[in-house]
Amino acid sequence: MELKLRVIDLTRPLDETSLLWPGIPPMAVESTETIARDGSFSRRVSLDEHSGTHFDAPSHFIEGASHVADVPADQLVRPLHVVDFTRRSQQDPDAELTPADIGGHERLRGVIAAGSIVFLRTDWPQVSGTEPLRFPGFGVEAAGSLAERGVVGLGTDTLGIDPGRAVEFPVHQNITLPRGIWHVENLTNLAAVPAAGAWAVVGVPRVAGASGFPARVLALVPEGR
Repeated sequence: MELKLRVIDLTRPLDETSLLWPGIPPMAVESTETIARDGSFSRRVSLDEHSGTHFDAPSHFIEGASHVADVPADQLVRPLHVVDFTRRSQQDPDAELTPADIGGHERLRGVIAAGSIVFLRTDWPQVSGTEPLRFPGFGVEAAGSLAERGVVGLGTDTLGIDPGRAVEFPVHQNITLPRGIWHVENLTNLAAVPAAGAWAVVGVPRVAGASGFPARVLALVPEGR
């Protein structure tokens, strides 16, 4: 029997105007071939590895850890849970996901099993990437609880996994990346994905030595979900 899937793109378009972390230079584009002159079209693109919707490899913060090309492909296609954190996020720009929030999600949507990916939906508006930053994120205890469950990756629709005010990046530094748990940041369209039952596909180029890279992130939603 044919399995019917909806494909939802969770990726923001990336161009010279894309919102970036403060201090990161914008993408620069140079035309190297044109149809009129060369019979083909090509550009040279210069960008930071953490531009737009992007992947964080463990080496982003941890010396000697896995780079993008080292992350096993089977960790990039996994069952997906989307935790709806929008109510708290709208009330408090510094809101942090807690273990109680995870428990509430699981009571309604089922257990987050080992090998899953968890995306945090905040619906936080894309605001200027200037400091001081304020946006919701994963609290340290919540990230630790998910790590204990055996998740392989976390994602969010803000600029970072840690809350914006967490300038020392405690989740990056102490919880996820040391355990080999990767991140995807600056997602979009999470409202269109069910809280459970979909699969995530993280299409990140296999760039050797990279600490991260822009990625095309998709959700595959079975018919009826």
